[in-house]
Amino acid sequence: MRKLGLIAGGGDLPITLATHCRQVGRPLFVIRLAGFAAPELAAFEGVGAGLAELGKGINALRRAGCAAVCFAGKVDRPDLGRLKPDLRGLKALPGAIAAARRGDDGLLSFLLREFESEGFVIEGAHQVMATLTIPAGPLGRHAPMERQGGDILRALEAARAIGRLDAGQAAVACEGLILALEAQEGTDAMLERVASLPRALRGARGDPRGVLAKACKPGQELRVDLPTIGPRTVHLAAAAGLCGLVGEVGRLLILERLETVRLADELGLFLFGVPPAP
Repeated sequence: MRKLGLIAGGGDLPITLATHCRQVGRPLFVIRLAGFAAPELAAFEGVGAGLAELGKGINALRRAGCAAVCFAGKVDRPDLGRLKPDLRGLKALPGAIAAARRGDDGLLSFLLREFESEGFVIEGAHQVMATLTIPAGPLGRHAPMERQGGDILRALEAARAIGRLDAGQAAVACEGLILALEAQEGTDAMLERVASLPRALRGARGDPRGVLAKACKPGQELRVDLPTIGPRTVHLAAAAGLCGLVGEVGRLLILERLETVRLADELGLFLFGVPPAP
């Protein structure tokens, strides 16, 4: 297996991928992004680097013998004017600024091209660890009932609509009403907003109604920034009174998979994979 360079932001995904590589014996080197990467990643071979220290990261990956690179984890959109680039980062900065004007997808695609131009193969998290994504149909003990089909379609339609604006990847629908759309605050904060809505608009534990859908943005670079759920998502969806969560087959990452499914089973929520949009 070719050695993987993991460029790690925040959250559990980089830890999950690094642990998987160790378990399957895949050689790994981690670039820990300063201010984002979890302390646990210090247990793996690697170095720390700032967001704009492109040269430091690329040189470290080359010295480590990495042939492929995977970007994983949360990184807040940077203030490009406050970055402290090295010489390679300074060379890329004008292109990054121009790409950022086209939205998050434009900036991410630019960054991937920079690494490809240096000879690295880009692997998505779902390519590094195939079991990360949601399969078709129900995952766990519960499945949506026929009367919930309308909310599934409505929530997916809304999630894909805001994706076309490069605004977010998630939406909640309940009995035909769009209750919330995700923007820069993220899925967790969106679900907390739903939980604060009047009881007449949403479900509750014991009387669940409504669906969370997460979908890729049209034309999204699928090797980075796929929609993600985990145990906290399930907890918050239950607290918001929802019936379940849906995502596109092969395009929704499930962190802590066993715990996420166990928790959904326990709380009575369905996890359901639908065909991706054309």
